[in-house]
Amino acid sequence: MTEGLFDLPGAPAPARGGGSLADADHTSAPLAVRMRPRSLDELVGQQHLLAPGSPLRRLVEGDQPMSLLLWGPPGTGKTTIAAVVSHQTNRRFVELSAVTAGVKDVRQVIDGARRDLARPGNTVETVLFIDEVHRFTKAQQDALLPGVENRWVTLVAATTENPFFSVISPLLSRSLLLTLESLTDDDISVLLDRALTDERGLNGQFELAEDARDHLLRMAGGDARRALTYLEAAAGGARAKQADEIDLPTLETAVDQAAVRYDRAGDQHYDVASALIKSIRGSDVDAAMHYLARMITAGEDPRFIARRLVISASEDIGMGDPTALGVAVAAADAVAFIGMPEARINLAQAVVALALAPKSNSVISAIDAAIADVKAGKIGPVPPHLRDAHYAGAKKIGHGQTYRYAHDDPRGIVPQQYAPDVVDDAQYYKPTRRGGEAAYADRLAKIREILKNR
Repeated sequence: MTEGLFDLPGAPAPARGGGSLADADHTSAPLAVRMRPRSLDELVGQQHLLAPGSPLRRLVEGDQPMSLLLWGPPGTGKTTIAAVVSHQTNRRFVELSAVTAGVKDVRQVIDGARRDLARPGNTVETVLFIDEVHRFTKAQQDALLPGVENRWVTLVAATTENPFFSVISPLLSRSLLLTLESLTDDDISVLLDRALTDERGLNGQFELAEDARDHLLRMAGGDARRALTYLEAAAGGARAKQADEIDLPTLETAVDQAAVRYDRAGDQHYDVASALIKSIRGSDVDAAMHYLARMITAGEDPRFIARRLVISASEDIGMGDPTALGVAVAAADAVAFIGMPEARINLAQAVVALALAPKSNSVISAIDAAIADVKAGKIGPVPPHLRDAHYAGAKKIGHGQTYRYAHDDPRGIVPQQYAPDVVDDAQYYKPTRRGGEAAYADRLAKIREILKNR
């Protein structure tokens, strides 16, 4: 079982010596706040950041000053890392949100940290945590540079956006970029077990039914804060019913989201994925949208969905609409670039485009027929005039001597033998007359007529 991190929902006001973490101790604090890690040893997930000698270990355990830029999805540990840095290194912790703070706020914190460092006998440094730093303008990010450059503050900046597009280069070059990954179901499950039993959490008051756990993991989507928020809501529902088990109906009622009967590792995973692709192939856009919604709601990996759409674009549409492949690849890129839940829109656009596109399976039929011939042994030698003639002595053995350059012909097509003798008459590509492929069919007929007159 791996160990990992999660975000602190709403960091407290600035405090000295890690006091910001102490505010999580009161019983009315949200479960996600009470259960947040207090040390590196309590972190769950992100093992690539926690190895011995890693920059994060050196920063926290070796108390080595450096500024961090944390990039990752929500609920993966960006704020938690900042708080652990503050707590374990006995630094002052100050949080600013890029949504509400301006240049004046940034300079005020940096000037205060600079004055503190200049005060005789003072040894307490300042950790400045900026959430959603990508929302800062260039001028606001520029205001951070003196504090980072002179180490008046230890900057820990968090972003869910690609920092190479959203953070200015001078700030990037002065910070260590750490990339956080979505927590796995195993990671989230560890946190749930800890929250159920730990005295800071639910202190053993409730059991979590297995089907409720599975549903909660699907809804969490790798976000630990969301998982603990849902668990707390469900515990409140169980408490109201005077029950000691959090079952699936209680969880569904608490979070107002019904469980989708869908096993990502079982038959339904493949059945629903198959139904999505077959609905696209059948041009039923409404059915396709239904199956896409089921997969998204059940927490299916959006990358899996995107991969299936890219395949469908060539397998079922192909030359019927050659732009379909570009649409599907763009959706896959959007999934990687944006992430969920926003990427659901990109996936939906691709599904609509693919479902409504004219269909042709001529591409897959062509390549499969050609592969079948190759496997059957039809792999005759390459005609001599097509062989590589760029090395010394090639022409002496007849390579490339009679080759005719297609661009020298006004038609752009030269009638000469291209395929080996054994498959010289094969016609693998058989275009349909649907959609844009009709134009290719007409052109292909003319090309084949020219090529056979050699």
